[in-house]
Amino acid sequence: MDKKEIKRDRISLLNVPLDIVQEDDLSFVINELLSSKGSKNIVLLSLWDLLRARRNGDYRSYVTNAALVIPISKSLVSGSRFLRGKEAVRYMPFHFIIKLLSILEVRELSVYLIGGKNKTLKRAESNVSQTFPFLEIIGRHPGYFKKHKESDIIEAIRKASPSLLLVGKGAYGEELWIHKNSDVMGCRIRLWCSDILDVFANKRHHPSDYFFEHGFEWIGFCCRNPLLFFRIFPYLYYKLLLLIYKIRKR
Repeated sequence: MDKKEIKRDRISLLNVPLDIVQEDDLSFVINELLSSKGSKNIVLLSLWDLLRARRNGDYRSYVTNAALVIPISKSLVSGSRFLRGKEAVRYMPFHFIIKLLSILEVRELSVYLIGGKNKTLKRAESNVSQTFPFLEIIGRHPGYFKKHKESDIIEAIRKASPSLLLVGKGAYGEELWIHKNSDVMGCRIRLWCSDILDVFANKRHHPSDYFFEHGFEWIGFCCRNPLLFFRIFPYLYYKLLLLIYKIRKR
């Protein structure tokens, strides 16, 4: 495929980077990351992540320096259309990671899993192994580890040198754990997704395609945690910011 045909467009939405990657081009873009030199982070960016990047310097640096920033919130798609006149492509985190693991398997590459409790992690590893038999799970470590064990875990990752480091909840600092240790872990691609190991272990279900496509996945999240209903206020703040930036642009 001619590189000129690849639609990979990095835009700035409210001063936060966002990549527009068409679904047909996703395999090429990921393979390009795997083949190029150096270690790279992939960020699955929600609306709340975008707002966080605007107020948190470390998190903003993590997102800004990422090799790929994929929108997962419908609000980011509408915001891109309203403010930049560009149609962003939104991905469900589960489907994106399945696609990523499929690409790794085709190339017979490796993954290292971190996060979750030990029982959950073992079940997730077993299910991933069954689904992707030619993908090598080169190591794993449960989350919620003691701080003094962190250096040993990082050294194990560095020695294993996996193609992908997949991190779920339980890492100290969540995404910023990856950001803080990026220079010493020695893996090609790093990705954090809070619930992915629970989903792989069948402890939690990902939203249905219908709910996700229509932007209703928040209903399930709010049912699990009613306090999330208060996110209506940062959502309205986001809409106000879009309007202010639009007016300034004119």
